[in-house]
Amino acid sequence: MAIESRSGRNNKLFMENRRFNPYLPIWFALVLVGGVVLGIFLGMRSGSIMPFKKIGGKVNEVIDYVHSNYVDTLSTKAVEEKAITGMLEKLDPHSVYISADEFHKANDPLLGSFEGIGVQFRLENDTVVVITPVSGGPSEKLGIRAGDRIVIVDGKKIAGIKITNNDVMRKLKGPKGTEVKVKIFRRGVAGLLDFTIERDVIPTYSMDVAYMVEPGVGYIRLNNFSATTHEEVHHALQTLIRSGMKKLILDLRGNGGGYLNAAIEVADEFLPAGTLIVYTQGMHHAREVANATSQGLFEKGELVVMVDEWSASASEIVAGAIQDNDRGTILGRRSFGKGLVQEQLNFKDGSAVRLTVARYYTPTGRCIQKSYKDGAEVYNSDYIHRYMKGELEHPDSIKFADSLKFRTPKGKTVYGGGGIMPDVYIPLEKDSALIYYNLSVNKGLLYQWAFDYTDRNRPQLQRFNDVDKFDRGFFITDAMYQDYIRYAAGKGVKHEGKGLAKSDQHCKVMLKAYIGRNLLDNEGFYPIMNTIDPAFNKAVETIKLTNLKAQIP
Repeated sequence: MAIESRSGRNNKLFMENRRFNPYLPIWFALVLVGGVVLGIFLGMRSGSIMPFKKIGGKVNEVIDYVHSNYVDTLSTKAVEEKAITGMLEKLDPHSVYISADEFHKANDPLLGSFEGIGVQFRLENDTVVVITPVSGGPSEKLGIRAGDRIVIVDGKKIAGIKITNNDVMRKLKGPKGTEVKVKIFRRGVAGLLDFTIERDVIPTYSMDVAYMVEPGVGYIRLNNFSATTHEEVHHALQTLIRSGMKKLILDLRGNGGGYLNAAIEVADEFLPAGTLIVYTQGMHHAREVANATSQGLFEKGELVVMVDEWSASASEIVAGAIQDNDRGTILGRRSFGKGLVQEQLNFKDGSAVRLTVARYYTPTGRCIQKSYKDGAEVYNSDYIHRYMKGELEHPDSIKFADSLKFRTPKGKTVYGGGGIMPDVYIPLEKDSALIYYNLSVNKGLLYQWAFDYTDRNRPQLQRFNDVDKFDRGFFITDAMYQDYIRYAAGKGVKHEGKGLAKSDQHCKVMLKAYIGRNLLDNEGFYPIMNTIDPAFNKAVETIKLTNLKAQIP
């Protein structure tokens, strides 16, 4: 879904899949009244409906009646917000109201930056622990390190008080140029360390990682499509091509979307000039077409795009453009199915409305928006329905109507009406030999043990200061793994029975991957974790078996 800002139609967003939890209406009448008023306001701005005075006085009469006669004191703002929310949730699942309190949380991931002190943190034993300082950020420049505990902020203790993640964010984030004073506990250092941090613009990245899987095969993983995504991808392609990349795996699994323009720009990297990428159209919005330019860095190399049931909106634009133009292979499971375009209207109090104004269509003319006729609850629980129908294990359970059938230029059949169906289907892994591993992952035990191990042994681990050194030189020993088994047993996950070899192997890989992340961020995580990912391994196998000859300019 694309959003156009009322302050500038070029500022288009292709919004994330998740919705904000709507407030329930307090009074049904006020919901209807507020909805009508807002609809009239939006309609007058777009010129699509008649002025208010032609509607009649019923709306004003009800509002005046409620405020004059309701039994209790009313909060005008609360009623207004609930009325707007109640009206929008009757339209479609992606038309939403965003309160001023939630606005930055919703938009910061897409802007590519926020203002703060620049640390990744987690709450551990009711204490803020720095996972890693953001490279180039104010905290890193002052010498704040991974493993540091922030215990006092601006003179107030924040450790041991049941602080929440949101509370921490409110204390540490703030306008560029403002200062925050923190006291930090660091292992091996007596007393607390004092730092005065001047907040700055902190970059956020939509690319988790880019690396060479093996000679000739590159890999890029994106977590969303933000304002900086294309720049990140373009730079990664340059680096990978210099490293000898001839084939690329683009991983969009779990990527819920973001900016429409970012999706178009990323797709442009892989498609020849003049190729249709996507077009949008709505009742009150004329058709807009996006074609590829001649600026793509990887227009002819072999390409596999990975998707799953959480790949949505902008991810589906890219996958749809690649599939419909016979440019590459889509691998994974059927994508989310979100093909609606939003426009954003900002209010003076910092809140906003995102209203669906158009649909997008893939190059063959598909609208891949899944049905929402049964309401938001059914729509948002679609994953459960797919699981119950067996779709996540067997693609045969997926049925498309003939009316939704389309053909690519090379004659491949593709379907609209419910996401992007992959060319190579990868079932959800269900293996009884992995029960111990799955329990360990689901309970967060592998992550926690790896965190504690890194925290206790950080001085010795500092020698692994790059990915190659870590991968070649660090191993989960038998003694370490036995320690993990005892730890997991203490948390209720016992290492019992036969046939645990596969679980043990997966656990060891993930322990190493988590330690790698604690030391080297995502660069130390994904190259290790991917080795036990069946979908990733199938992507590597698929791209190695393709017959096309890459031609890198």
